[in-house]
Amino acid sequence: MHASQAVAQDVPYLRRYARALTGSQTAGDAYVAATIEALIEDPSVLEGPDGPRAGLYRAFTRIWNSLSVNEVAESGDDPADRRLTHITPLPRQAFLLVSLEGFDDAQAASILGLDEADIRKLIDESGREMAADIATEVLIIEDEPMIAMDLEALVEGLGHQVTGIARTHAEAINLANASQPGLILADIRLADESSGLDAVNELLQSFEVPAIFITAYPERFLTGERPEPTFLIVKPFQPSMVSAVISQALFFDRKSRPSPAGAMFG
Repeated sequence: MHASQAVAQDVPYLRRYARALTGSQTAGDAYVAATIEALIEDPSVLEGPDGPRAGLYRAFTRIWNSLSVNEVAESGDDPADRRLTHITPLPRQAFLLVSLEGFDDAQAASILGLDEADIRKLIDESGREMAADIATEVLIIEDEPMIAMDLEALVEGLGHQVTGIARTHAEAINLANASQPGLILADIRLADESSGLDAVNELLQSFEVPAIFITAYPERFLTGERPEPTFLIVKPFQPSMVSAVISQALFFDRKSRPSPAGAMFG
């Protein structure tokens, strides 16, 4: 079987990881494309004892750690680039592999070529480096009450302030214009059959804000086509996944505003 076909079901999730790691759909998808090309030339990396999915991420890691573009991107004068230098790539990778992609410590160690004992240290280091200065105000756009409540509790537990919960496109526009939040969490399909994507795109015409989208069908929005969400949470979600994606979205945002209470991550 062709290497890209063998891992086709995992490629959308690799795109999610790559976009979270780079903070960009364009850059993340480029790394994924390079990974697939490498697998076509040498599919043997998929044959490890931890399975083809871990092999796919291991191949991506080799590409990510070998390209000089990483050094260029993380040493520029842009504010977002300077923030990247404060969280070194390896802790960031360990954090996302475990918290976002669901690998256990042993699998993450295998993917990164490290001892298992090092993974937890890297994750703790990443959390400390990210947490100090990215708390903000959050608007939740979600039509399912229980999910909205869960998200509100998670967001507030991370030290953010929830400015409101919208169930429809119109409510989202009104709430966002009233509060101009520093982050939006948006379900893609809303109660009035409208799209959270459309609501956020309309809001972005008025002010700049990072957005994280929530869906039960990630394969529809991680195809590599454009435009697509950079940050995506998959239903049913785990608290660690929400925490990881929020941290990355705010980490890459150039204009996140501290909440009035000055809250920080716990």
